[in-house]
Amino acid sequence: MEQMRKPFQGVGNIIRFNWQFYVLAIVATVILFLVRNNFNAALRAASDILVVVIIGSTLISLLVSCYIYDFSNLYKLSWLDNLLSKDNGKIVNINAGFDETSNLLKSKFANSDLTVLDFYDPTKHTEVSIKRARKAYPPYPNTQQTNTKHLPLQDKSADKIFAILSAHEIRNDEERISFFKEIHRVLSPTGQIIVTEHLRDTANFLAYNIGAFHFHSKTTWLKTFQSAGLRVADEIKITPFITTFILDRNGTAS
Repeated sequence: MEQMRKPFQGVGNIIRFNWQFYVLAIVATVILFLVRNNFNAALRAASDILVVVIIGSTLISLLVSCYIYDFSNLYKLSWLDNLLSKDNGKIVNINAGFDETSNLLKSKFANSDLTVLDFYDPTKHTEVSIKRARKAYPPYPNTQQTNTKHLPLQDKSADKIFAILSAHEIRNDEERISFFKEIHRVLSPTGQIIVTEHLRDTANFLAYNIGAFHFHSKTTWLKTFQSAGLRVADEIKITPFITTFILDRNGTAS
């Protein structure tokens, strides 16, 4: 049965797991407000502009996140309806330490054989937000711990492989290509791979400013897919800030 998301769960988790950034923003704003009268006119104007930028960028990022994670169709998975073949088969969902989608996928593909893999490695994925998320949310039952070099699955055994907001955590280009070659190995001849990500693009820079550098560009993703012997069969925008690539096999990865 589908696990219902709570109201404002998405933006609430962002604040909960990244609270230090919001504390810094509040502290910086308060300090600038308290000391502004000690500045000359030019510095006061610059200080006021900086306060507006801090408050504005913080509010914009939270509002956009609320739209994406709480009010869009992202977690309703309705965007999958016309994109995937009807046969459920064997489904694999791969996360990077925080899994919000396995329950939803099992509900949508009730007759499927769902395998959940977690490639989180605390020595590589050092973001404190992931550590907090793992403490707050238990893994999906029978989740298997794995790594990006080898997936514990047989060749050509998976009909659908999902990597929803997870693969960007693989920061090294060669490691990411190697990871997708592994996905290519386990994908069935008629299988599909669904990769959902923020992109390092104009929309995400407007929403998250320097935070968008945590995402990969579309060019980087396309290079990764091509190097792994995968073809982009379709591409959709769930929102202006979220892109999904539907991939299939394209020959043999080198």
